Amino acid sequence: MAKRGQTPIRRVIVGQIAGAHGIGGEVRVRVLADDAALLLGTKRFALSRSGPDDPLASEVENQGGITARAGEVRLALRGVADRDAAEALRGMFVLADVADLPQLPGGGHYWFELVGCEVETAAGERVGRVTRLLETGASHDVLEVAGEDGKPRLIPLASALVRSVDVASGRIVLEDVAGLADPA
Repeated sequence: MAKRGQTPIRRVIVGQIAGAHGIGGEVRVRVLADDAALLLGTKRFALSRSGPDDPLASEVENQGGITARAGEVRLALRGVADRDAAEALRGMFVLADVADLPQLPGGGHYWFELVGCEVETAAGERVGRVTRLLETGASHDVLEVAGEDGKPRLIPLASALVRSVDVASGRIVLEDVAGLADPA
């Protein structure tokens, strides 16, 4: 827990340990971030069985790694010296501190930054609050927005439909498109 006046560390899941690699203690990590480079370039992580809010998450230093099979990296973590120690970490989430994440180019935003944002139309009509994002496999992801009526809205996160995103103020403004903010 953070002391008064300190900002608590916010963490996000960037990977999950899939198992050991070899006998020297390297771990295979399934990449759950947009880019494996995030895992390779981050010097410290936390490991957790339950997720980013785990108060028992343990800090670990990344001593280096390489890309491996599709969707995986191999990492050497300080203190993990053999296959048994690496295997014991199987299933653990790899967490990165939000402060350690690189700035995204071109005004991009991480998904976790959009969750909780208020959504409204360009005319000022409140649509609701972002509860999660859905990866569709299409050219854009989808915002799931909880309306004041309790019904979800599914809004494509496409540049033609989203007028602006202001993470600092927690606000997303949609173009005025008929039916866009209707319940799913």
